[in-house]
Amino acid sequence: MPADEVWLPPPPRGTSVCAGFDGSENDDWTAIKLETREGLIFTPRYGPDQRPTIWNPAEWPGHRIPRDQVHVAWDEICRTYKVMRAYCDPGFHDEMDYSTEIEEWDQKHGPDVFIPWPTNIVNRMYPALRRFEADLATGGITHDGCPITSTHMGNARKIAKTADRYILGKPSLTQKIDVAMTTVLCHEAAADMRAEGWALPSKGKQISTRMYGFN
Repeated sequence: MPADEVWLPPPPRGTSVCAGFDGSENDDWTAIKLETREGLIFTPRYGPDQRPTIWNPAEWPGHRIPRDQVHVAWDEICRTYKVMRAYCDPGFHDEMDYSTEIEEWDQKHGPDVFIPWPTNIVNRMYPALRRFEADLATGGITHDGCPITSTHMGNARKIAKTADRYILGKPSLTQKIDVAMTTVLCHEAAADMRAEGWALPSKGKQISTRMYGFN
């Protein structure tokens, strides 16, 4: 993070938000991102230490994502904010993915809030990426200065899947992009919610004017 840039605190309790979630087990990272109606994308904090909701498996016992902490984080997020919609990538598709957890979160905090949204479907992911890029270009997205998110955004590369469609990929196994993917999911949930009538508040002072970008 540049010396003159600050990681802003999250919005106040009771703010209406949409969410993105990307789940993993023991290699890629797991993350939760939130977006306000105004288009501010931020990393929520949870627990007594106010940890960011971004989990690097290398920092936890057995080099595995602490699923209990993910549950605790969602509980706190849903107590703190009004979560309108959450698009959730279950992660790898075997017995260790997050499909069951996503259903449990929706039963607890829904209904019809936590929605499975696998990112490996090119015909759905590509339009989400294009919308994200368009909203970046027009200034429709700002962010809180989360340095981990900025690093993952900087790592992301456009990987061609067809002549006219691409997805995001990582340049190497150690250059993770999971928080970037989560951010795109979060924005897609927020954009879809706005299209269904999630009215924007009256214009006022902008919280942040920082911009993301990937290559």
